[in-house]
Amino acid sequence: MSYCVSRFHTVRRPTIEVKIGTVGVGGANPLRLQSMTTSDTQDVAATVQQSIALAEVGCEIVRITAPNVAAAQCLRDIRAQFTAAGFGHVPLVADIHFLPSAAMEAVEHVEKVRVNPGNYADKKKFAVREYSDADYGRELERLHEAFSPLVLRAKQLGRSLRIGTNHGSLSDRIMNRYGDTPLGMVESALEFLRIGEAHGFKQMILSMKASNPKVMIQAYRLLVERMQQEDMHYPLHLGVTEAGDGEDGRIKSAIGIGSLLLDGLGDTIRVSLTEDSVYEIPVARAIADKAMALWKPDAAVRKPDQPEDGIDPYHFAKRETAALELSEHCIVGPEQPPRVIVRVPSVAAVAAAMQELASPKLKETPAEGLLVPVASAEDLTALPTALGAAALAVNFLALELAPSLQPADLESLLSRGTGRIMLVRKFGAGDEGALRNYTELVRRHGHFLACAVMPDDIAALAETFRSLGDRHLLFTLHSPPATATSHPAHPVGRYRQLAEELRRLGSCAPVWIRNTAQTAVKNENSFLSKLIEASFLTGALLCDGTGDLVSIETEADLTRATRLAYNVLQGAGARISKTEFVACPSCGRTLFDLQTTTQRIRAQTGHLRGVKIAIMGCIVNGPGEMADADFGYVGGAPGKINLYVGKQCVQYNLPQAEADGRLIALIKEHGKWVEPAPVPA
Repeated sequence: MSYCVSRFHTVRRPTIEVKIGTVGVGGANPLRLQSMTTSDTQDVAATVQQSIALAEVGCEIVRITAPNVAAAQCLRDIRAQFTAAGFGHVPLVADIHFLPSAAMEAVEHVEKVRVNPGNYADKKKFAVREYSDADYGRELERLHEAFSPLVLRAKQLGRSLRIGTNHGSLSDRIMNRYGDTPLGMVESALEFLRIGEAHGFKQMILSMKASNPKVMIQAYRLLVERMQQEDMHYPLHLGVTEAGDGEDGRIKSAIGIGSLLLDGLGDTIRVSLTEDSVYEIPVARAIADKAMALWKPDAAVRKPDQPEDGIDPYHFAKRETAALELSEHCIVGPEQPPRVIVRVPSVAAVAAAMQELASPKLKETPAEGLLVPVASAEDLTALPTALGAAALAVNFLALELAPSLQPADLESLLSRGTGRIMLVRKFGAGDEGALRNYTELVRRHGHFLACAVMPDDIAALAETFRSLGDRHLLFTLHSPPATATSHPAHPVGRYRQLAEELRRLGSCAPVWIRNTAQTAVKNENSFLSKLIEASFLTGALLCDGTGDLVSIETEADLTRATRLAYNVLQGAGARISKTEFVACPSCGRTLFDLQTTTQRIRAQTGHLRGVKIAIMGCIVNGPGEMADADFGYVGGAPGKINLYVGKQCVQYNLPQAEADGRLIALIKEHGKWVEPAPVPA
């Protein structure tokens, strides 16, 4: 792959080092963590206090918005007071969108300035216009004149710059030529990057942020490929913008950031949550630690025969999958969402699990399969009694078989008519006979076989798999113990290898992504760790188009495991089971309290399955980032709200006290409102 050394191992992309004050980014430095203050920048005391709070919890780079010259002037006192408090080693970054004059003031006082190339020298009007090559050339000359003074002053002062592209604020010029695409995001950044290079300025970092992890992932990959074509090696700042709050915000961020870190891309990260900024740092720390634990030297993984996988990393396409009818109401395959499986520890736990899974609380997010380990023939005998009359709580059973069990042991159970059953068994080199016997068994009784394999073993079994075909078969990973050294690829890499071996085999059998202790990068017991691991593995694969069934087996609580699986599916855009919220983190530009507003709107609209609502504190990224949202709630002025349908503002300057009701009325007018179901006791 031209954008990374390996998609199976994490080999860090080599970059130049960029210095933000005394803090190095890229090169041989560890991943750097950053966040942003949320106070009014002109409230110097509050901004200094927030900066101190961030530094004390491990934030290594603090960003502060400077929406105008007056705010930028305040950075002088903020820097001085922050240093006096003992944090002179922590660099400050000015966040600039619209005003070059504010950037020119800010660069005098802080170590780095971030500019948004879509806003810095352009005004977004959503205008449709054809640009001739001559027109486009004149626009680039105008950009050169607008950006060069900042570049030259930063070079003179020893400052650094971040060219921070946002999917939601591409200029009309870029939109008209490249569209609302990852390519448009990349071209927007490269225009500014080339201006810096023209002046011999190298202290630049780039970012490609979007609220959609798939768009963000594709944009960063494409940026790296394009930079490599031009022999550019600048560090990357990673983040999913407008990720939201709570579990959803953490999952979206971990999917987007984690997917890129696994590919070796990324030098500094921010987890953007609609919460107090100090809560972003522990999540960023956990993500960074898991990624750095996978870093390997280039020489350790370069092999002449190392395969490439067959996906296009710059354009999303779901892997072609053969259909499997696991039950009348649960089909896996083309045009079907990934299905959710949960695991119980034993046959003895099945009856209680069925009762829990039948709860009305899981009506909208049901577990569709129940995975049960079967250790002996006695377990098989006890299973029908354990199921009792509650078997319909799931669509199918998945029985993970001990190696000692033989096909003959399963004849009685498979012929009883207890519903569809998926047998899960490990197969390796030399297991051709067992593979044929189990396949014949499930086909004879109308059930299914999940082949748990290591990718390297598929080649040894290739002729058997070809002769059997895909009917009634699916595949999952037979994970080695976490301490094994014979398979050094990370779990995402092993599943990518599995999908590639199936492609070479000509198989379209479904793939089941299993999150287990063996697939964990760092096997820790906190829920945050489990959430990040699931986002890394399942989220990254889904964003590549791989995955037809998923299970989160690291979480023992079945309700939490089920909901986590659905939340990861939603975060990856693979299966929508509830309202989708796009909510920006607070900053000094925000015109209302984002945290309480987001929670209040979520409480009123969170039952609207499949509806996408954007909650934006200001208009900087609002209209653009809401391009694929159904409705938008945007700060237009202090105490005033603008409501959008898609990109169209339909109501201006509503008093905030009236805005919630008008938003609901707007949803009703467009036929997307349903009354919430009664809350189960």
